Amino acid sequence: MQRRMLSQEDEAKAAGDEVEVRREDQDKINKFSRLHQREIGIEDELKAKHKEKEDLDDVSNELELADEDDKIPYVARITQEPLQTSLLTCARYKIGDSFVSLPLPEVQEMLSTSTAKIEEEVSALEEKLGTIKDEQNDLKVELYARFGRSINLET
Repeated sequence: MQRRMLSQEDEAKAAGDEVEVRREDQDKINKFSRLHQREIGIEDELKAKHKEKEDLDDVSNELELADEDDKIPYVARITQEPLQTSLLTCARYKIGDSFVSLPLPEVQEMLSTSTAKIEEEVSALEEKLGTIKDEQNDLKVELYARFGRSINLET
């Protein structure tokens, strides 16, 4: 979308069409703004999850080349409470960060579990993002119908 200065005619036309902003209009504008901020946060989280999944896939591909009998060094982050999994997580009780050598099949199983969990999280985030975008579109329709060119909701 190309930005430009309003011509004097457009500015005069817009000033003549001024619409009073009611409380409910301001609430809708505020809701749109909150949804936009939430959208940005979820998009950032989605990028991180996609990167994490890509890293897991890379590790999984590397492990395909490993010997079945070798023990694989695997980083374990041990926590006491359930937290979001990450590339380095394989247990749930926090004692500290530690390195553990595990047999290849066990590591592959942990990786597939982590990958599945990340895929679930990604699909949940994408669903949330879709809902937010639908709400934003509904608000855009309402606000543009009320204010026309006097408001800019393009993000």
